[in-house]
Amino acid sequence: MQTLHADVVSISPLTEFVHKVILKPQQPVTFEAGQYLQLVLGEKDKRAFSIASRPSQTDALELHIGASVADSYAMQSLEHLRSAHNNNQTVTIEAGLGVSQLRLQCERPIILLAGGTGFSYAKSMADHLAEINCQRPVLFYWGVKEESALYAHSEMKAWADSHKHFEFIPVVENPTDSWTGHTGYVHKAVMDDIISLEPYDIYMAGRFDMIGIVRDDFISHGAIRENMYADAFAFIK
Repeated sequence: MQTLHADVVSISPLTEFVHKVILKPQQPVTFEAGQYLQLVLGEKDKRAFSIASRPSQTDALELHIGASVADSYAMQSLEHLRSAHNNNQTVTIEAGLGVSQLRLQCERPIILLAGGTGFSYAKSMADHLAEINCQRPVLFYWGVKEESALYAHSEMKAWADSHKHFEFIPVVENPTDSWTGHTGYVHKAVMDDIISLEPYDIYMAGRFDMIGIVRDDFISHGAIRENMYADAFAFIK
C-alpha cells in the first residue's frame, strides 16, 4: 500500500448520478488491475473506491463515483474532492489495496461481472488485458437498472470489437421497448448464456448484497469458489 497526496485534476458527470474523477498523484503510483484506493477524509474515515485506470497509467488515477443525496458515503467523498479541486488543494489517498486483483498465471477463460459503478473494477482489468494482448477468452458482463446508466457502452463495444477473444455483454434490468440486448439481473444473464461456470475465473464487483447472491447462484451453476474473486467476500457471510 502507498500513502500519497494527489491533485484533483477534474470531476465530470458520466450520468446524472455517476461522476468521473481524475487524480494526479504527486509521485508514481503502483497498483494491480482490480485493486482499489481509499480516499482519506480523516484518520478514522477512509472511503474505498475501485481504480478504473489500468496499472500502466502511473501518473493518473480514474475513479467512477456514483453519488446521490441518499448515498452519504459517496456524496461526502465527492464533496471532499470538489472542495480540494476548487481550493487548489491535494487529497490524501492510500492506493494498491484489495485481494481480488487480476490473476494472469493461468490459462482459464475469464468472466468480468459488474453491477452499476462496479464497472470501474472490471474496466481496469479489461483495459489491462487488452494492453498485454491477452489471448484468453474474456466475457465482460455489465448490469445496470436503466439503459441510460451504460455510460461506457460505446467504449466497451470498441474494446470487444478490437480483440477477437473479448466479448462485451450489457444487461439492462428495466429495459425500454427499443432495447434489444440482455435483460434482467446481470448474473442470471451469465447463467443463461453459459451451461457451466466450472472452467472460468470470475471477477465480480457490485453492491455487497448483490455479490452474496451471485456467489451462491454461481456455485450452484458449477463455479469453483477458489476461482471467484470479489473484495466484498471479506464483508459478507
